[in-house]
Amino acid sequence: MADKLYKVGKIVNTHGIKGEIKVLSITDFPEVRFAAGGRLLIIPADGGSSIPITIESSRLHKNMYILKLKGYQNINEVEKYKGSMLKVEESELLELPENEYYIFEIVGCKVVTDEARELGVIKEVLSPGSNDVWVVQPESGKDILIPVIDEVVLDVDVKNKLVTIHLMEGLLD
Repeated sequence: MADKLYKVGKIVNTHGIKGEIKVLSITDFPEVRFAAGGRLLIIPADGGSSIPITIESSRLHKNMYILKLKGYQNINEVEKYKGSMLKVEESELLELPENEYYIFEIVGCKVVTDEARELGVIKEVLSPGSNDVWVVQPESGKDILIPVIDEVVLDVDVKNKLVTIHLMEGLLD
């Protein structure tokens, strides 16, 4: 079975004429993902086969990463990758500290309160500001927004896809 793939960036443009690409980072670990020697997969925007690449060099420039890829010498060789996604295989994911999780591990978890009331399943993770917000889809009715803060989130069991929360007053209003 093939490894699952996870997005780490999007190729938004070329940079200069020497085969560099401009990448919008969508990872919490850009300094690891885009480091020289790093291996990624280009997933072409047209749906073609994935292309393994190795990063020769990288630098941050105006909130974008400029990557030089091994084996690509000019703009004509990389232009076709504009709009493509950069992904890593599951085996390349970093080990996270305790009580930190990848979004894909949280989505699909069942949410129950500390009083054993089932609220629904996490369908999305929002990052509006100082803390994430989990969007919980109940069996019926509108979505419930759960702030990811210590006072609310009591336990996250990604292995069993179960999250226990404390329902603070006003959360369901």
